[in-house]
Amino acid sequence: MYIIDPNLKTPLYLQLYNELKKDIINNLKPNDKLPSIRKIASTYNLSKNTVQNAYSQLYAEGYIESFAKSGYFVSDLNDEKFIISNEPKESLANDTTKQYRYDFYPVGLSQKSFPLKLWKRLTCKAIDESLVFGKYSSGQGEIELRQQISKYLIESRGVKCTASNIIISSGFSEAISLVAKLMKEKYTTLAIEDPGYYIAKKIFKSFDYKIKNIDVISNGIDIKQIKKLKSKILYITPSHQYPTGVSIPIPNRLELLKWAKDTNSIIIEDDYDSELSYINRPIPALQGLDNHNNVIYFGTFSKALSPTLRVCYMVVPDFFMQLYKQTFDYNFAKVSLITQKTLTLFLKDGHYERHLRKLRTLNRKKHNLLKYYLHHYLKDSFKIESCGAGLSILINPTIPFDMKKFKTLCEKNSIKLYFASSITDNSWEAIRLGFGRFDQDELKEVIELFSKLWFDCIV
Repeated sequence: MYIIDPNLKTPLYLQLYNELKKDIINNLKPNDKLPSIRKIASTYNLSKNTVQNAYSQLYAEGYIESFAKSGYFVSDLNDEKFIISNEPKESLANDTTKQYRYDFYPVGLSQKSFPLKLWKRLTCKAIDESLVFGKYSSGQGEIELRQQISKYLIESRGVKCTASNIIISSGFSEAISLVAKLMKEKYTTLAIEDPGYYIAKKIFKSFDYKIKNIDVISNGIDIKQIKKLKSKILYITPSHQYPTGVSIPIPNRLELLKWAKDTNSIIIEDDYDSELSYINRPIPALQGLDNHNNVIYFGTFSKALSPTLRVCYMVVPDFFMQLYKQTFDYNFAKVSLITQKTLTLFLKDGHYERHLRKLRTLNRKKHNLLKYYLHHYLKDSFKIESCGAGLSILINPTIPFDMKKFKTLCEKNSIKLYFASSITDNSWEAIRLGFGRFDQDELKEVIELFSKLWFDCIV
């Protein structure tokens, strides 16, 4: 007897299909004949079309066979993979679905910060008769969006660019993979900050690059070490070093550019969160100081707008663009056309700049509140490793401290923590306290609890 409930939202033919499939897999044998469509329809008070649709789906998936004037028969599945069990199997992956009361996610934005109503309106405006759905869009990105990004970068970051040397990609990983792939024939070694962004290192390793770590000191990457290496590609985060937060001052930037010019090297500048600076105006982009086409500039909308959109962009030198067009003449857009068109309107109409002002004001308040409560509750038992920009404050204890116990206590009290070691291949450690996803009135409560657990772990 099959269970068919007309009150469920699941279509009747799907309910019948699922019931028949379970019966085929668990009970019936190969070549067993199924009831006729007329009989099933009569027994369960279903239309013949409903039964026909269920049988057609089973036939399409290979569960049954059809013979003219004979009916439907169970196929010979003969494979253990079709066995269905109602017992859930333990996943081999770590459980990532646990819900925490307090989550210090270090790169998260508040749900309220995204301009959803405006985005919906602009999306509807973008989808009109002028939008061409009948062809593939440009792999380099829509020209109108590249024009708007170019205008924004020139005005806000001092970047030297036009729409013609911008490439739109779906997130950082895709963009950095493109660079690693295209540079592979000429270069074999990547120099990178240490501590530094492990994703960049991991992707270049996947293309068989040798990795040379360069120490990060008080004013950014150690230029003396760079000059001693033979590496011709350097990855840096000069405006807000990831994860230590230090910035490279102008004199050092000019020295880096001179090194790149003299050695014919390439600098990859990842300007991942320059919009989110709460104390000082960020130093203009390194790329804007480059007069010899030695810098590939990375930017993103993930930190200040939404990581869900998956929109990243590169500003590349002429030689790289030529190489890109020669190698990827078959490349198609990775970011949806509708997203690109909506983002174009968002930039063109000035909404992005207004959004940034609002977001900076909101997150500056959260940043300052978190910093105040840390000092108020933890006193002199901690030090701040990095603050003033981005979406998190990084701290470490200044007294003997049982970090393992602290992690356990936070887990028991439903506090989700994040650590710098997980993003730096264990080369540097700090607790990353993200504030972006919290409401302002939550911060006092969470740091008060955090501090109680903290002092329980002082040795």
